[in-house]
Amino acid sequence: MVKKLNINQFAGVLFILMLLSGCSSEWLDIKPQGRFTEEDLPTGSLEGRVFAAYAGLRSEATSGLPYVAVHNIRSDDAHLGSNSGDYAAAGPIYDEFNYPLSHWLTDGYWSGHYSLINLTNNVITAIDSIAEPDNSTLINVAEAKFLRGWAYFNLVRAFGEVPIIDFRITDQASAIRPKSTIEEVYKLIDADLSEAVALLPEAWEDFPGRATRGSALAVQTKTFMARGNFSEALQSAKSIISSGVYKLADDYSKIFTEEGENNLESIFEIQALYDGVQDYGVTYASRQGVRGSGEWDLGWGWNIPHQRLIDAFEHDDPRLEATVLYSGGEDGYGNTLPTNLPRPYWNKKVYTDPSLRSKYGSRMGEWFNVRIIRYADVLLLAAEAANEIGGEENTDLALEYLEAVRARARKNDTQILPKVTTREQDALREAIRHERQVELGMENERFFDLIRWDIDVETMHDAGHTAYQLRNRYFPIPQDEVDKSDGVLEQNPDY
Repeated sequence: MVKKLNINQFAGVLFILMLLSGCSSEWLDIKPQGRFTEEDLPTGSLEGRVFAAYAGLRSEATSGLPYVAVHNIRSDDAHLGSNSGDYAAAGPIYDEFNYPLSHWLTDGYWSGHYSLINLTNNVITAIDSIAEPDNSTLINVAEAKFLRGWAYFNLVRAFGEVPIIDFRITDQASAIRPKSTIEEVYKLIDADLSEAVALLPEAWEDFPGRATRGSALAVQTKTFMARGNFSEALQSAKSIISSGVYKLADDYSKIFTEEGENNLESIFEIQALYDGVQDYGVTYASRQGVRGSGEWDLGWGWNIPHQRLIDAFEHDDPRLEATVLYSGGEDGYGNTLPTNLPRPYWNKKVYTDPSLRSKYGSRMGEWFNVRIIRYADVLLLAAEAANEIGGEENTDLALEYLEAVRARARKNDTQILPKVTTREQDALREAIRHERQVELGMENERFFDLIRWDIDVETMHDAGHTAYQLRNRYFPIPQDEVDKSDGVLEQNPDY
């Protein structure tokens, strides 16, 4: 585990560098005239822009309720939750797939991700003015390209064809662009992530949360898997595995606690800092926290486990207890939840330490980091890719990676989670898919997993979501964006 002191240092540097950038606002507004050297740039300006981009990760759109709604609530094993009033308004959209042309969550997801992209473009554009950038500057740009690639990967999965904006926005009109094809968007993502993989360090000694080579390889692996490019995905995943930088945490139940932040399993994690005085927090925990009253008013209560997820766990799988919090049940800290809460289940992977709530004077968990990619996720993607490629050697790899995840879950209890031994491709495929469902339950992977497996329609219908259609893989483009473009930006088909 990386100490919070280092996160405080990161936030402090962020604040200072943003101030320095702010003091140079006139320079920021000037288009490059000719070529510069790094000495010509105001002190801290480029790295200040990089940290400003990281700050964009803490926005509501990229780590709050819009992110959760788009990535997880739509899946078969999650439920919108909250109370009856919220459900009446949003349940038909995110649980029953009646997408309107405009809704604050998906509109915010769109605008928030493009805001992040604009922050990264500020960094990338700045280097074009530098004649001979040194290695640290190239790493700064690689960080920006990693973040831009991640943002576009989210957008292309959520909306399909989207505009490519790979330049600095200088006025509103320049932001109006037609949609690019999905293939074109992935071409940009591939280029950004390839550069990030080539230039980013394996680790940052003092700054947890900054992009690393492993972060870029992990997102790269996911983009390859989304397109069924299994050989490329396996190669990227194996680069992470062989690096020796990451390993599975010993105790699964600790991963999702404050104690488990930035552990050796963490590949990409959005950093939050809030101590009652400094506020660089995120809303991720509060939007999903237990919706009660008094000391049990921990948030909005959105995104809760569905019975389908609970039923998916094998008998005595200890991961269930780390995933689901029960009304009337124990919280793991010696407290018992009330029985009269509006929902029977809650997402335990966002449950905060009661002692920290008291210490920081808040029940909303602003200090709680957002786990985006874990090593277990990569191992299971590698297992899946190896199995899809096939052959004896790859089957061996698939079984090895799958067993690593199951062995960690069972610890030393040989009576549970028996080792998967089948070498039949279809059976092994189902075993890997099942493992992803329970290992990554409530971690924003399931919906997009169903899509890339091309079983989303049948799964949703089996879950009772009979209104789900293929078009529901994508949201409509926010209607306000279409209207502002005066016909340049076309609405998605069938909306």
